[in-house]
Amino acid sequence: MAKEDLLTLEGQIDEILPDGRFGVVLENDHRIIAYTAGKMRKFRIRSVVGDRVIVEMTPYDLDKGRIIFRDKGSGGGPGGANRRRR
Repeated sequence: MAKEDLLTLEGQIDEILPDGRFGVVLENDHRIIAYTAGKMRKFRIRSVVGDRVIVEMTPYDLDKGRIIFRDKGSGGGPGGANRRRR
């Protein structure tokens, strides 16, 4: 495995922590601490408990990761007609 290779895994957010960090339970029942990627922060993509996410991890530290994609799932959260416009 090359130094630049990253592991990409799926998981679910189970806890919101301070400083834009989240507790994520991966598909293999391993729990990690993950932070939001820069693009997600830039476009203000919010994550809540229960969201399915894709996490990138380095093979050198398997307890930390970076959330690169959020999938809301089937829940039709806020938005649509009653969304506030500026």
